[in-house]
Amino acid sequence: MNIDFVGLYNYWVVIFLMMVGFYTVIAYDNLVKKVVGLNIFQTAVFMMYISASKVDGGSVPIYSESIELYSNPLPHVLILTAIVVGVAITALALALIIRIKEAYGTINEDDIIRMDLEEDARRDKL
Repeated sequence: MNIDFVGLYNYWVVIFLMMVGFYTVIAYDNLVKKVVGLNIFQTAVFMMYISASKVDGGSVPIYSESIELYSNPLPHVLILTAIVVGVAITALALALIIRIKEAYGTINEDDIIRMDLEEDARRDKL
């Protein structure tokens, strides 16, 4: 079994994008950077799903007497739906970040947690 690692470059790109997105979510405290990291990770998942659905020698699913092998259009349709859902979730996340900024005056996760802990400690003293 001979595997051509250079020929699988799209999977290497997927792995790289997943690691960049995952690192961005974990390493940064800024909420906007976390949303960007999640979007990068999500894009890697889309690329992986479409890469795995590729059929060598497959044709578009339009019936013809001369075509014997067809590609399945379902993965592409699912990814289009996932892109729409991803855009909606990103819009919601950014709207929530705006509300958090208005409430706390910051979008830094550590500062928000610290403010919440201070508020809880103040309430416990009462």
